[in-house]
Amino acid sequence: MHKVAWILACGLLGAVHMSAQARVTRIVIDETQSMPAVAGSDIAYEQIAGRAFGELDAKLPANAIIQDIELAKDADGKVRYMASFVIYKPVDLKQASGLMWHDVPNRGRVYPFAAQERAFGDIELASAWQGDNAGWTAIKPKASVSGMQFLQVPVAKHKDGSRVTGQVLGRIVNQAGPNSQPLIVQNNPVPYKPMDLDTSKATLTSRGSENMRGEVTDEQPIAATDWAWAKCDAQNPFPGLPDPTQICLKHGFDAKRLYQVVFTAADPYVLGVGFAVWRDVGVFFKHASADDQGTPNPIANSVKHSIGRGVSQSGNYLRGWLHLGFNQDEAGKQVHEGLWPIIAGRRIALNFRWAQPDGVLELYQAGSEGPQWWLPHPDPVRGLPSAGILDRCTRTQTCPKIVEHFGSAEVWALKLTPEWVGTDGKQDLPLPSNVKRYYIASSNHGGGAGGFDTSLPGVGLPKTGPMCPGNNFGQGVLPANPVPHTQTVNALRVHFRNWVMKGTEPPASRYPTLARGELAVASKDALGYPRLPGLRATVPERDFIMPVHDYDWGPDFNALDGSGVPSFAPPRIKQVLTMFAPKVDADGNERGGVPVVLLDAPLGTYLGWNVTADGAKPFHKNEICNYVGGMVPFARTAQERQANQDVRPSLQERYGSHDGYVQAVRKATERAVKEGFLLPEDAQSLIQAADASAVLR
Repeated sequence: MHKVAWILACGLLGAVHMSAQARVTRIVIDETQSMPAVAGSDIAYEQIAGRAFGELDAKLPANAIIQDIELAKDADGKVRYMASFVIYKPVDLKQASGLMWHDVPNRGRVYPFAAQERAFGDIELASAWQGDNAGWTAIKPKASVSGMQFLQVPVAKHKDGSRVTGQVLGRIVNQAGPNSQPLIVQNNPVPYKPMDLDTSKATLTSRGSENMRGEVTDEQPIAATDWAWAKCDAQNPFPGLPDPTQICLKHGFDAKRLYQVVFTAADPYVLGVGFAVWRDVGVFFKHASADDQGTPNPIANSVKHSIGRGVSQSGNYLRGWLHLGFNQDEAGKQVHEGLWPIIAGRRIALNFRWAQPDGVLELYQAGSEGPQWWLPHPDPVRGLPSAGILDRCTRTQTCPKIVEHFGSAEVWALKLTPEWVGTDGKQDLPLPSNVKRYYIASSNHGGGAGGFDTSLPGVGLPKTGPMCPGNNFGQGVLPANPVPHTQTVNALRVHFRNWVMKGTEPPASRYPTLARGELAVASKDALGYPRLPGLRATVPERDFIMPVHDYDWGPDFNALDGSGVPSFAPPRIKQVLTMFAPKVDADGNERGGVPVVLLDAPLGTYLGWNVTADGAKPFHKNEICNYVGGMVPFARTAQERQANQDVRPSLQERYGSHDGYVQAVRKATERAVKEGFLLPEDAQSLIQAADASAVLR
């Protein structure tokens, strides 16, 4: 064959091979909008929102791991989807840095593009993954630069076209009165509906109480004649107007009781498709010149490196995405060079039938199954074989560089520490060289408001506690914890960019360990908590922390991968794991984290937990306030401290005067800068803020 003809033939074969693979086939740009300038930067930015249409080949090994993908195929064997996206890019791509952040939306929400990243000239792509179409993730006609992200995926159908059915659990808590109530998971509707509005085909019970260990008291069945799938109110009393999304009770709801329904649903979304969609949209914008119709990729030839990033729920998504092997594209190549799962210590509960990915690990919610640690390690407590999150990417040589950082709230309410010490808590699990782990001690989920007046009663400290996240959970007793993550994240962002783009090693991992005596069983005495004014003496007792439950989801559920088909609703609790937490110093602030100025120059005890108050939402009273932190300020003077029987030194005893406190802040910034966890410009801002504060004025 002539050399030119041979080259053309090989090129044609390559094109045919690529077209046969699953991919984004078409993009539609719905909106383009300029962005306000960043102070000190001459890089003009614009936002582009649109939709990506694509297809998956169910037979490809990279996709076959998706639960029910064989039940989602069109006649030609392909599985099709539509996903929204938003891109933030320099108007002049010659000013682009070459780095793309591929962000995972959190319940449809895209986190703001950091000014620091725009000053660098980075590109941000956020693209949809959550296909349950409930509440915030509902499908819209067009994408918007300021709107929620959405994904359309198929529902599973049997090969003969009949509907797939199964049992689904829904809960109603802290609600009172005669009106009907919707079924909610976190803040969104349960994404499945009953097949039949006949209440005799479902089971509704009420509970007087349940604790963190899953122990239930005073559970009572509710007769099928005493409730309805209906909307009811003063104009439409029981049995109300038929509505498959709400429950109407003949005698109304009691806020002191929890209501739990199990019903038969149909047409489960094939939610695991969201793993492949997020992968393929990222691959398209990183590598493609145009779609199949010739629509140009708006950031073509501008991305040399990419980092996948997710916060909280979406950080858990990244860990699950990597565990199932999706950092390998269908050509066998690495998708992202870096992954940044932020305040996320578990894997998303997504790739199984009837998944509810909005869950935050309240009772009976999946997400802690299988290995939460990176390298292979046995799980003797739950009887699972040795495994790790990096197993699949290690086999395919597609593992990225990983930065993970957490705060105390992830320990106390989001079940973090088995990632560090396994399920038996006998040893510190080793970290691989491609993972850096950083712990921001005594901090709230995502960090607090920052500043210094935010710790002072009567100046910036709120008089009431924050709302507890979760399904209508309640309100905290203690005011919110202000310890920030912002400045630490600014420094980590610079380190991560340099690690991926230049190979420059970040600071060594910093987190509490058993070997250094910084971890213990999560109880007040073992951790060394002092008596804190305003709290009962036993907090936090051993059963206060939210533990990992060893659930039995049924014989068709794969606990190792968190996939399969659950058959028990609710799941059975086989055992409750012993949980560990960081020890604290004499003030009650945690040990073992990275340097943070407000912790090195504290104004109080900063807690990764809070206590749920009584009141209008009493069901969880005296239990942990889900994943929100709290604070107990120091007394101003020794006299005030003694009057409150406070064992912690007062502000005056610690710092003497306002100038003394500013000097303590200055010293703390010097340490954090030296160790690489604070940028010099942020250090200067903190010193100025301390000088302007009301501390000991």
